This record gives sequence, structure tokens and C-alpha cells, in this order.
Amino acid sequence: MADTSDASARPGSGFRRLWSRPKSGAPTAATGTAMATTVAAAAQGASISAAELQALFARAEDPPALLGAFADGVAGLTGELRGMGQRLQSAQRSADWQDYGRALRHLIDKYIRTIQDEPLLNGGRSLSEAERLRDLLHHALVSGLEVLLHEDHALALKSHRIADHLRLWQSGQTLEPLDTQLKDLCHAVSLRAHEVNDAQVLLRSLFDLLLENVGELLEDGSWLQDQIAAARNLLAGPLDRDALEQTRTGLREVIYKQGLLKQGIHESKTAMREMMVTFVDRLDGMASSTGELHDRISYHSQAIRESRTIADLGKRLEDILDDTARLQAQTLRARDDLLTAREEAHAAEQRVASLEDELRTVSNLVRVDQLTEALNRRGFDELFKRESGRAHRGQLPLCVALLDLDDFRTINARHGHLGGDAALCHVVAVIKGGLHGSDAIARFGGEEFVLLLPEVPLDEAMHTVERLQQRLAQRPFMYDDARVSVSFSAGIARWLPGEPLDTLLERADRAMYQAKEAGKRRVMLAE
Repeated sequence: MADTSDASARPGSGFRRLWSRPKSGAPTAATGTAMATTVAAAAQGASISAAELQALFARAEDPPALLGAFADGVAGLTGELRGMGQRLQSAQRSADWQDYGRALRHLIDKYIRTIQDEPLLNGGRSLSEAERLRDLLHHALVSGLEVLLHEDHALALKSHRIADHLRLWQSGQTLEPLDTQLKDLCHAVSLRAHEVNDAQVLLRSLFDLLLENVGELLEDGSWLQDQIAAARNLLAGPLDRDALEQTRTGLREVIYKQGLLKQGIHESKTAMREMMVTFVDRLDGMASSTGELHDRISYHSQAIRESRTIADLGKRLEDILDDTARLQAQTLRARDDLLTAREEAHAAEQRVASLEDELRTVSNLVRVDQLTEALNRRGFDELFKRESGRAHRGQLPLCVALLDLDDFRTINARHGHLGGDAALCHVVAVIKGGLHGSDAIARFGGEEFVLLLPEVPLDEAMHTVERLQQRLAQRPFMYDDARVSVSFSAGIARWLPGEPLDTLLERADRAMYQAKEAGKRRVMLAE
């Protein structure tokens, strides 16, 4: 009944993982003294070998003997398993099969159930480590690389062929052909990546040049200048999906407003044209009527001279009054038509002005963070440029404070991203309520904010930021019936005349990190 397959089974598969690899050297022969050998090995602290384990089960031909052999085998292991085996041995010797069953259930629950079965091939054989690596590499070539190379048919086909060859490889076969093919493919992919990157850089530069040329054709101060500047700033930095989507949304809204403006301008032009046509027609009609009236008056004058009675003179006078009344009525109608046309043209002009105001409002959105309604980096840069120029001309102080929320990741983890967004909006709202009219807050991304404090000395800036910290601490917000408190650490720096904004922010950033290291919810002054 000896199971000869045990000797050749791999130590890392199935239940055999519980035993260590056999020690080198000649195995102990399977004899009737297998029990003593096992006990001796256990006493010396060595783990039972595969040959010794085979010997234990060589003569176990009935259930009690099998259970005894199993207990001796477990007792031949090291660590906690040896104690479990000794418990099984004790239960087996005293024929306490209930205790034996409890110990066996404990063994299965604590050790065997945690073993993860290795994947099997169709034939039921466990995959070797090399074969598993082969399949992983095949999956990477097919599911990963081929998808990235979908625009390069030749490289995609080459990757697929290598994957097919790799799938047919078996452990023990040479890897030289596959090694050469994979190296060639990696080199080709690297060249392709450089070509794509160069093409992307060139395309971005061409698009930026096109936007620059379009900007040169526009008047200074045009609302379209802001949209062009936003697109150029996007091209200058790394292409972030959220930034691209935000810019695309803004441009779509501008395009919609442009359509409305174009329609309004067309309607205004049509109203003006109709007004001028009506005016000219009325003038022409008045001229014709005036000419006819002149002819009629000449006729009436001649008829009056030829009249012989009062009755004839009265009739001529009535005819003159009728002709004059018709001319007056025609003149009044012309005036009313001209007034109506002028009102329509004025209304069209007002619609165009309203649409232009809306376009300017949309353009201003590129300066504002869409989530918190604080300034974004572009809006802050423009404001800093104005305020630093004013501070330089008037020799006035100008400070910036860099704020970073404390433990913001914890808020995100506990309340989700929507809870994190609510925290960001809450912080901006509270800080805005505590700033003076000339102060401003901008969001620089994530949980980082910047305060611009014009005409504020360094010590007063320190007091302002500490006051805002206290104001925020006193105003937690509710989210999903939970009370959420937010705090921040800050670094403050005073602008030096002629100092670039990036240098100023770097000094404030270093001070802010010193505040973080000092225990958070602190304020530090930059050197």
C-alpha cells in the first residue's frame, strides 16, 4: 500500500507545504522502527524527511494505523505543528477519537484551510514557477502591450507572434530565441515611444503657435484672449485628464455663448437694416407726396383765381385741407414706423450687450476653481502681478501664506471623496468670511491653498492666519450626520521687491513644512 508518488511530489504543492524540503544525504530506510526514527528526529529538532514520512505509512493498512501514522508524521514537524502532532499521538494511543477529531479539526482550520491551491493545467498537473511566469508574460504581451501598440500594426503583430511562441514554451526548453525576440521588441517599442513623444511635443508646439497667432489677431482685452491663454497654459504643463475636461467644458460653454452672440448680432443688423429701409422708403414717399402736394397746390391756386363764387372758393379750400391732412397722416405714420424700428434696433443692441457680458462672465471662470470658487493658479498669478506692482510703486508690504489641510487623507478615507470636496468648500467659505476686502484666497490643487495679503506687514499676517485657524476650529461642518473638524498648517513669507512669485512660494512652502513637522495646526514665518 506504499504510495511511491510521495517521494517525487514537490514540497511546495498541496498539503506537502506543511513539511520542509528533505535534508540532503541518504534517506532512512523504511523499517519497523519508523516510529522510533520519527521520535528521535523530533527530539533533535529536525523536520521529518520525505523518506521517513513514506516509511510511516508503509504498513498502515487499517484506520487506527493510518491515524497513528498521520499523528507521528505531524509530530515529526517543527514549531506549533509538532505540538499538534503530539496531541494527536496522545489521543491515538488512548483511543480517544473525539479528542483526536477535535485536534484534527483545529489542524485543518488553523493551517490547511489557509493554503492557496496552485493553478492546475488541463491535465491536473501543478504549474511550475517558470510556467506561471511564462503565462504572466504572455498575458502582459497580449493584454497590455498589444493594446498600447494598436496604432502600429507591425509592432502589434510582432508582439502577438512572440506571445504565441511564448505560450508554446515548456520548462526545460532553451530561452535564447525568445530572449532575442523580446529584446528586439523592447528596442522597437522604445524607439516607437520616442517617436510618439516627439510627435506629441511637436503637435503641442504647433497648436500653441496657432493659438498665439490667433491671439495676435484679437484686440487687447477681448474675452477670447482668456480662453486662448487657458488653452496655452494647459499645453505648457503636463496633460492632466481633469484639467483637460475642465478646459473643454469651459470652451464648450463659450462656443454656445458665441452662437447666441452671433445670432444676436445678426438680429441687430437685420433690425438696423429694416429701420434704414423703412426710413428711406418713408422719405421717398414723403418726397413723392410733397411733389404731388405741390402740384395740387398749384392746381388749387389756379382754380382759386378762376373761381367766381364763394361756394367755389369754399370747395377749393376743402380740397386743400384734405390734401394737407393726407400728407400729415402719412408723415405721422412714417414717424411711428421709424420709432418702432429704432426701438427694435435698441432691443437688439441690448441683447448683444447682455450676451457679451455673459461671455465675459464665462471667461472669468478660467480664473476660478470650479469646486471651491476660490481663485485658481491663473487668477492668483494675475492678482499677484497687479498687487506686487502696486506694492512696488507705493513701497507697501505684501505677504503670502501657504496653507495645507491637516490629515486631509483621513477625511477622504472616512467620508469619501465627496466628503473631502465638502471639506474643501467649507474651508474656503470660512476663510473668505474672515478676510478683508483686498485679501484673496486661491486653491493651488488638492488640499493646498494660498492667501494673498496686500498692505499687511509680516507680524499682522501672522496674526491674521492664526485668527483664521481659530475661526475654522470653531466652525466644524456636518456631513452625513457626522461632525467634521478641519485644521491647517501654514507658512508665511513677505514679498521682496523684484522677487519672482515662484521663489516667494518656495519660501512659504518651506515654512509650511516646518509647521507640519512642529506638530500641525501651526504657523511658521519664512526666513
